[in-house]
Amino acid sequence: MTSELIDGFFENSMQVEFKECSVLPKVSVLHRFMSQWAKVERSSNIFRQMQQYYPPHFPLEVRYFLCEWIEEQQWDEIDEINPEHAKQVLDIMLDLLRQKAESQEHFIVRIKLEEIYQNLQNYIETNALGMVQVIKNCLAAEIKFIEQAEQAMQQQQIQKALSEHHRINDLIMNEIQNLTRRLQSSENDVKNLQHKQEMCIIEYNKMQKCAGLLQQLSNMPNSQEKINKEAQLKQQKEQIDDKLTKMAQEILRHRIELSKKFEQTMFKLQEIQKEILDNQLVAWKRQQQLSGNGLVLDSVSIETIQNWVENLAELIWQNRQQIKKCSQLQQHLHIMFPEGTEDMLPKLNDAITRILSSLVTSTFIIEVQPPQVLKKDARFGAVLRFLVGKTLNIHMNLPQVKATIISENQAKESMSNGVKTNNNTSGDILNNTGTMEYQPTTGQLGISFRNMQLKKIKRADKKGTEAVTEEKFCILFQSEFSVGSNELVFQVWTLSLPVVVTVHGNQECNATATVFWDNAFAEAGRDPFFVPDQVEWSRLSEQLNLKCIACTGTSLSQTNLAYLATKLFGNKDPNTSLVSWAQFNKDLLPNTTFTFWEWFFAIIKLIKDNLKDFWNDDAIVGFVSKNQAQDWLSKKPVGTFLLRFSDSQLGGITIAYTGLKQEVLNLAPFTSKDFHIRGLADRLKDLDNLVYLYPNKPKDDVFSKNYTLTDEGTTKNGYIPSLIKITLPNGFHHTAESENKQPCSPDVIYESTENSLQNMEELPLSPNMNQELDTDFPNMMADLLLSSIMSS
Repeated sequence: MTSELIDGFFENSMQVEFKECSVLPKVSVLHRFMSQWAKVERSSNIFRQMQQYYPPHFPLEVRYFLCEWIEEQQWDEIDEINPEHAKQVLDIMLDLLRQKAESQEHFIVRIKLEEIYQNLQNYIETNALGMVQVIKNCLAAEIKFIEQAEQAMQQQQIQKALSEHHRINDLIMNEIQNLTRRLQSSENDVKNLQHKQEMCIIEYNKMQKCAGLLQQLSNMPNSQEKINKEAQLKQQKEQIDDKLTKMAQEILRHRIELSKKFEQTMFKLQEIQKEILDNQLVAWKRQQQLSGNGLVLDSVSIETIQNWVENLAELIWQNRQQIKKCSQLQQHLHIMFPEGTEDMLPKLNDAITRILSSLVTSTFIIEVQPPQVLKKDARFGAVLRFLVGKTLNIHMNLPQVKATIISENQAKESMSNGVKTNNNTSGDILNNTGTMEYQPTTGQLGISFRNMQLKKIKRADKKGTEAVTEEKFCILFQSEFSVGSNELVFQVWTLSLPVVVTVHGNQECNATATVFWDNAFAEAGRDPFFVPDQVEWSRLSEQLNLKCIACTGTSLSQTNLAYLATKLFGNKDPNTSLVSWAQFNKDLLPNTTFTFWEWFFAIIKLIKDNLKDFWNDDAIVGFVSKNQAQDWLSKKPVGTFLLRFSDSQLGGITIAYTGLKQEVLNLAPFTSKDFHIRGLADRLKDLDNLVYLYPNKPKDDVFSKNYTLTDEGTTKNGYIPSLIKITLPNGFHHTAESENKQPCSPDVIYESTENSLQNMEELPLSPNMNQELDTDFPNMMADLLLSSIMSS
């Protein structure tokens, strides 16, 4: 068999076999809903490590073709002293392998699998328990290598981020040190210029003294002594004039060279300021906004940025003082510039002042944002910091800060015309003024507003179908202070992230949607508060995943995200479709009374408030269609169940389980109100007909740690305590003694309204699974199979 044939076989078979492996329930936090074997094949390093653990009598081909079945078995529960029990399980494995061999279209592959089948059968006949131990060892080795690989990857990502932060910090600090040396050099040049100018003034005074003496001699009677004295003074004056001319030329040359040096320094100051403000600080602000959707900040810390800003502010101030010093020296000794040469100092002074102003006004930041869903009359806070710290001695006369709430249009006016020309507000905030505080130990200059309260809000006229929960406001913080003995007066201000004002708790969901969309898709430098109306699904799915991690502690799997995509696009390819704001939170999902976001938000809230432990323990399949759940459970023993989120009831979770006739039934959804009465684990404990959590985990093994302990038969304060338990209606209990009775849901059988998902097929691990796999994997498997064929 040629290598091309083998490669073609694996290219085709992976599309089928990997799909079969993808239906396993979630197995880890890092790659939830991904089979153990899928993780092995994603990494060529893990695969190569595993080759040494698979002996000839249990080759990798068996693991590859039976990946799902092997991982479903409870190998640890096989009786170690009962070969018959082991043989029963392994006979099933042999039968599945035989079926795989018979289904292969490629003749040589079929022959090879039949040979493996025969060898495996012979080994199992003589040593079934030994084969069980081999399988257990191989699976344990896989887990070990996977965990090591995941830990190494996480560590590499952390180290990479830290390394990048160190690299950026080193680059900026090196530039700051270079600028420090440059300014020290120009400071010496200024002192040298001052010294030359002072010497020139001394010589000029000598020249004036000579001129005065000559004037006196001109009024005296003529005499030889007068003539001799005049000749001597004229000669001396000529010498001084020549010296003054040379000194003036030297001073003028020095002034021009120093101005050019100031200009070059200013250019470098602008470059480093651009890096700090336009790149690093903007990146920090963007990550701060994304943290509202759940992102964990991994940008350069604000303390590091403050250190850069303080050093930069000191350098800018020094450069400005040197320019001012040169201007003063020019005023003390006026020397005409030659024709065609311009005095650069006035322009340089204006430019360096603008640079300083830009740094000061841009580093008045909100360190802790006010809540973006702001309820009227509720208390809220914010923390602001001035990154220039003590550099400009602002802490010597601490400024006041005022907070006001403004509308989106008022924010646009502020951005365009400045706060000074816009004193409008859109509401009243109590406790909205305060004085900055300076912390000598940390060098931080800032203010914490702890007890602000929005007492009044003025809304704009509605735009078409826009709801009040789509209207954006923001908190404007502003202050004023002076530096350099009132030489420069700065008005600084900053806008908070957009906030949505609510007056009732039932507005929280839709207000959060507005904030979520804005945080996710805002761009740097935008007009307040523009966001695109349509975005790619990949961008939205990333933000949904961040939100899930922030609220529940666990990420969404690719299968979860694929199912979420079907809620928005149906059978369309999400990778070629855009999601609009209307699809996200205005248009109702088919056959429901709520939007996609309302459905997703209610589920995340349910997990966070009631199901977090179960979700993080992978006990909840969750985002899966009713049809898919039925397909999975229909192949399982009676009493197998799974937990999936309801499509027809907000914040509901339902139990789907396999009945006596292999039919799949669904319990009416439970909501947060139900779990306040009796928790999920106790409800599952009450239902004896629920035996195995899909695929085959004993119910008590998964949920017993969350059962509520009761002291039955005891009294408390003379009373017998009552118990609340969930039961099925009469006639629908399924126990070992009543196998002829059909199980059903308590109170009512839950019927889903997922008409749009009736034909949904089994989802693969990822919409792009084949592209995500290690490109070396098909070749390695082909080489392995070819080598085994050749050797046999």
